[in-house]
Amino acid sequence: MLPITPQTKKLSALFLSILGFVACSDAQHNAPPTPSASAQAPLAQPRQSPPILSGNMPSLAPVVSQTAAGVVNISTLTRGAESDNPMFADPFFRRFFGVPDRPQQREAQASGSGVIVDAAKGYVLTNHHVIKGATKVVVTLRDRREFTAKIVGSDPATDIALLQIPSEKLTAVKIGESDALQVGDYVLAIGNPFGVGQTVTSGIVSALGRAGLNIEGYEDFIQTDASINPGNSGGALINLRGELIGINTAIIGPSGGNVGIGFAVPTNMAMRVMDQLAKFGEVKRGGIGIAAVGEVNQEIAKENKLPTIEGAVIATVIGGSPADKAGLKKGDVVTAVNGRPVRTGYDLRNQQALTPIGQPLDLAITRNGSTRNIRVNVETPARAQGLRPEKINELPGTELASIPKELNQRGVHVLNVEKDSEAFQIGLRENDVLLGINGAYVNSPADVRRAIQSANRFVVFNLVRGDNRIDLRARKSGVQGT
Repeated sequence: MLPITPQTKKLSALFLSILGFVACSDAQHNAPPTPSASAQAPLAQPRQSPPILSGNMPSLAPVVSQTAAGVVNISTLTRGAESDNPMFADPFFRRFFGVPDRPQQREAQASGSGVIVDAAKGYVLTNHHVIKGATKVVVTLRDRREFTAKIVGSDPATDIALLQIPSEKLTAVKIGESDALQVGDYVLAIGNPFGVGQTVTSGIVSALGRAGLNIEGYEDFIQTDASINPGNSGGALINLRGELIGINTAIIGPSGGNVGIGFAVPTNMAMRVMDQLAKFGEVKRGGIGIAAVGEVNQEIAKENKLPTIEGAVIATVIGGSPADKAGLKKGDVVTAVNGRPVRTGYDLRNQQALTPIGQPLDLAITRNGSTRNIRVNVETPARAQGLRPEKINELPGTELASIPKELNQRGVHVLNVEKDSEAFQIGLRENDVLLGINGAYVNSPADVRRAIQSANRFVVFNLVRGDNRIDLRARKSGVQGT
């Protein structure tokens, strides 16, 4: 211990004054001014509340206490096939040992975290991967009450899921403005993993707008060095005002361990996803007809007289699409959407995907060094691609369309399938892409017609549905509706 001298007293006073500057709080700012303070010029308000001084020690306890009740544990049950000994694949051994022909099902239990975001409606946000494949979801509150939750909807592309529990004396976490975050802001990660109780870690915002990590389809992650450990997925990332600014979703580290790099979905994205999940049970994504988007480099920035090397370059505009009709051109640089700056192509892609169908996007663009504003409506995927529906007698109950040449893709898009039609009974669904029929490529509704007509007894539809390749087999008479 250093001896107490005038010098050490001065150093201590200087340290406390610096700590007091960093730890200035909204509570201190809103306190009634003293006569001397009221005579001074007003100081700029701090962006967020810092650690509260408790005695002579800073503490985050007041921030945690006002948010902890809104962070919950989520446990799930999923069904999966029991792993078999390879020799049980032999029917003789299965009969000899009395093993059922169908694989036995087992229940597996997993655990994660969630955040109450609407106490009146009982809405709880968590990650899609936390509840994926669940047959039962149980939410446990901080006071140990348990509720079986309803899965309102889930969106794999953003890794956000919405649950609902009875609205009985719930406490929601206040929603913050994630767009106001800056690198260096203090944050807390709160989770309730494995049913052992809540955990709290602290850190700072390390980076914003992280994308291209191949974690989910639509990425705009907040990166933080606050530890986000297994089981904390779906938990809360909060600022020092106690406001929710992110849903913790991923970690990067060997064997899933934390190495100081954690990611969270910002609330501005999560809440827009939640609105659609609450309304439709899914996210209905549209588009404007931009098939490819590139990044701004130094040369493009110079040619367009951009102040920074930021923005999204339109590489392809589909003919007949909303973007084409609004006047967007190849090479346009989008610098803002609805007043929000666009830093990368990911920003523009996310804005399209999260804007409800029918609503407009106000784009600020730069073309050959001059700036202009263009408004374009988000439309259904078919209209966004300028698709022209056609009906053919050989496949009743469907609307088909050729894929625009700008997309440089094979196949025929299935725009619509009537529910009681023979095509629906065969297994065709809206948004399927027919690649071929009986092994022969098709690129137009006319190709589909000819392929069915030339088939003998059976017709095999070779198609893509999402990320899956599927073959559907049907009798020709059934396909033709005779």
